[in-house]
Amino acid sequence: MVQTLPIAVLISGGGTTLKNLLERQSKGELAIDTRLVVSSRSTAGGLQFAREAGIPTIVLPRRRFGSDQAFSQAIFAACDVHQVQWVVMGGFLCHVLIPESFRGRVINIHPSLVPAFSGKGFYGLRVHQAALEYGVQVSGCTVHLVDDEYDHGPILLQKTCEVLPDDTAETLQRRVFALECDALPEVLQAIAEDRLQSTDHARRFHLLQTKKRQIH
Repeated sequence: MVQTLPIAVLISGGGTTLKNLLERQSKGELAIDTRLVVSSRSTAGGLQFAREAGIPTIVLPRRRFGSDQAFSQAIFAACDVHQVQWVVMGGFLCHVLIPESFRGRVINIHPSLVPAFSGKGFYGLRVHQAALEYGVQVSGCTVHLVDDEYDHGPILLQKTCEVLPDDTAETLQRRVFALECDALPEVLQAIAEDRLQSTDHARRFHLLQTKKRQIH
């Protein structure tokens, strides 16, 4: 049985990940209820997507808080107010500490095959430029559970694409983002359908497959 998943989305910039999720939701392809969007920047373009969709927003600049702990508490307190079950980091560039009440219920999408080209300072075009400079022939994206470290935590799903000889950071970014647009909804839908399962005690997970169907 599919249950609509109450989520919050954390953003820092243009909100392309948020836009993709809202489009999938509106088409009946994704069983989510986006109840809150939290931005670390008042100028984040993604806030407009939320407002147009009638989703509550809150802006919490990191500089207002004396510590990561205080910053994180403010974020997750807002999630509690809106009765959020899962938190999605979609281009959120600030470090957060996950409270015990949300352990195992925060996911992130990163534009590389973690652990490659990940961690503090690896975001946006920097990730793809680093991949090109290293000379990798395959890149992709990673959806993972979030812990208290940057781009760290159990991997839920990875998708790959070839790195072409004439790629620039911009062309590779576009191709990887196309993968992200499928990967994150796939994981969220699996969670909504209770198809996310741990395979052992070594932090490994897999998604049980099901036939695609419309969400009503």
